[in-house]
Amino acid sequence: MTTVTPYLCANGAVDALEFYVRAFGAEETSRWTDPDTGTIGHAEFVVDGARFYIADEWPAGGVYGPTPGRTSVSLVLQVDDVDAFFDRAVAAGATVDRPVTDSPHGRGGWLFDPFGHRWHITGVVRPMSADELQQRVGDEYVIS
Repeated sequence: MTTVTPYLCANGAVDALEFYVRAFGAEETSRWTDPDTGTIGHAEFVVDGARFYIADEWPAGGVYGPTPGRTSVSLVLQVDDVDAFFDRAVAAGATVDRPVTDSPHGRGGWLFDPFGHRWHITGVVRPMSADELQQRVGDEYVIS
């Protein structure tokens, strides 16, 4: 099976890891720290079985974290209890982009973490045919 592991960058990866532990219940599994600067060159963490990598910004290599409130990538995280997970993240310092609501494809909400990454927290959705999804969406979109 081919997988994709998001490799996040943060201005303050130590603080970001602490946030993910508090907000998402993350488990840190590996950390490589520069002994001279204290910055993280590479770390790994897991949230509900999903693996992520993270490092501090590395300007010499052209690697920067996102601009808060403006990013080209969103991370979709499926969890068992959307409301509890979302509320815990907001209580830990995440900013609501779109509150948790029901939609044709399930329940979910969008938030930004304090480091500029955008997350879609969604529930596990049962598979639907294109026809069934089209019925739920109506005329708003054409599903193919």
